Amino acid sequence: MSFVLAVALPLLLTAALVPLRPHLTLVSDILLFLLTAVMAALLGGLLPALLAAVLASMLLNYYFTPPLHALTIDRPGNALALVVFVVVAMLVSGAVDMAARRTRQRDRAEAESRILAEANKVRTALLAAVGHDLRSPLAAAKAAVSSMLSSDVTLDPNDRRELIHTADESLDRLTALVGNLLDLSRLQAGVMPMRLGPVVVDEVVATALDAMGAMGLRVRVELPDGLPDVVADAGLLERVLVNLADNALRHSPTGRPPTLDASLAPGRVELRLRDHGPGIRAADRDRVFLPFQRLGDTDNTQGIGLGLALCRGLTEAMGGRLEPRETPGGGLTMVVVLNKAANITVEEPTSRTEADR
Repeated sequence: MSFVLAVALPLLLTAALVPLRPHLTLVSDILLFLLTAVMAALLGGLLPALLAAVLASMLLNYYFTPPLHALTIDRPGNALALVVFVVVAMLVSGAVDMAARRTRQRDRAEAESRILAEANKVRTALLAAVGHDLRSPLAAAKAAVSSMLSSDVTLDPNDRRELIHTADESLDRLTALVGNLLDLSRLQAGVMPMRLGPVVVDEVVATALDAMGAMGLRVRVELPDGLPDVVADAGLLERVLVNLADNALRHSPTGRPPTLDASLAPGRVELRLRDHGPGIRAADRDRVFLPFQRLGDTDNTQGIGLGLALCRGLTEAMGGRLEPRETPGGGLTMVVVLNKAANITVEEPTSRTEADR
């Protein structure tokens, strides 16, 4: 495009100046054609500017330098003027191109500097958040184990059982955090191993709630009979449901447990986890899926906000969607939309690496 302009600008200027030739001098013609070379340098760089300068010199010679309509010059002064024009046009074009390149380099350096400053802020926030959430369960587990090993403390069986339970719970939190971090990094790198195939919804729901132990018993399940199979990875779908159920339980008021139900839609199945908590403003609903976001949390006991980001990434990796909606009467409903297995030709499952087996 820049070379097209380098040719078009001198031609258009020639067409405009030829009718005015009796009223213009060669000096004014040269200055106007010099402007086309400068414009070509600004728009396209040095090479288009040189092309514009050479073409402009030929047009000046043919249309504006006696004898007209010939590529000869009968006056030495006019010949010198054209030579000077070409030299000046090249020098000016080179200077303009160099200035433009320096400006672009400066702008790029400033943009990279801003990106590095923002990356440092994100890195600092990440280290602070991850550091806290790694230290908390480690400190709790360490304190529990140290108390049991201490010869200065006498523990009865109930105390010892409670300390073991605390250490076990803390290590579970730590394992979940590390697992979420690893899975999120795999998703972002596009190397998350999965085996897509027909999955029975009722079985995955039961497995997910069983994995939550006593907490899973607090989720009310209202699945209709005859739900079709969905296209998913059973293990990853279980992870999604566990994270969503945990999030719903955390924000549910006492006496109003979350509900897990499902419905059919054309070509898909929608799984809904409803809670009756404070909900999320419509303007903030996309932000909850960003890593390290904890909207509405006022303390650091809720983790670093990886759960919903991981849920959306896993759901989309299985060809589905995760959508936040408002619960009728107040609260948040997370909707997992998955394709019906009967409507999708399932590809061969992706192979797991040795490290993932």
